[in-house]
Amino acid sequence: MEENRKRMLVTGASGFLGSRILWFYRDRYEVCVPSHGEMDITDRESVERVFDRIRPHLVIHCAAVSDVGACERAPEDSWRVNVDGSRNIAQMSALYRAKCVAASSDQVYFGSSGTQPHREDEELHPGNVYGREKLRAEEECLDVNPDCVLLRLSWMYDLRVTREGEHGDFFRILAAQLKNPGNLEYPVHDRRGITDVNEVVRSLEQALALKGGVYNFGSPNDRNTYETVLELFRFLGLDTARLRENAERYASAPRNLSMDQGKIRECGINFSPTLQALQENGRLHFSF
Repeated sequence: MEENRKRMLVTGASGFLGSRILWFYRDRYEVCVPSHGEMDITDRESVERVFDRIRPHLVIHCAAVSDVGACERAPEDSWRVNVDGSRNIAQMSALYRAKCVAASSDQVYFGSSGTQPHREDEELHPGNVYGREKLRAEEECLDVNPDCVLLRLSWMYDLRVTREGEHGDFFRILAAQLKNPGNLEYPVHDRRGITDVNEVVRSLEQALALKGGVYNFGSPNDRNTYETVLELFRFLGLDTARLRENAERYASAPRNLSMDQGKIRECGINFSPTLQALQENGRLHFSF
């Protein structure tokens, strides 16, 4: 192992976020990405063996079962990864004195009432399995490692890099829709930040210096989803006549996953507002 650079262990390095972390930081750190065969995060002894071999200085924990539907269908399986696995990583990070940053989710706010952006200190009762698992993971990580940093991430996209087999993100889904005739519907009872993954990746180095705790970590958005897309269409000169308001979806239980950025801004980390970043990325990197 190289002695002149700090060792950064990244879990979930084949995923959407982890793969970009690996690419971005590979020249700054000695980035270690054990495969599932080398390290099963649900097995504490397996995790300890890898930590003992690598002796990381920094840990970025991205591995998760993030498919909300999969969590609903097999909650015991997803719990082992999302909760038990996260606790194992945080605990070993504390034991080996490695700074740990772990990915959480805005889904912890799913089911919360109101339209105001959510703060980290709210009392939460997530309305889906994934949100409950992520909230429990936060609690257990901080219990075994008070210095652990938990980042509540929003829906992310990337217009710079496309990797085969990745899940659809905002722009990829929109591009596919625009190739087909017909109208596009977006809900009005839905508020959430949509974040350029590259902003998240660039800000991780600053996140490594944060005190242990939970932080909202993504773009703010004060518009509902329909309003956001409408303004993007106008900016890009697309045909707004194709857009339709969907007033039925989430009408009985409006969804608000928007996050207040006050805490992270006080730490000197700033994210572009959702619409601003979508407009800039759409203009510079995307053509329909």
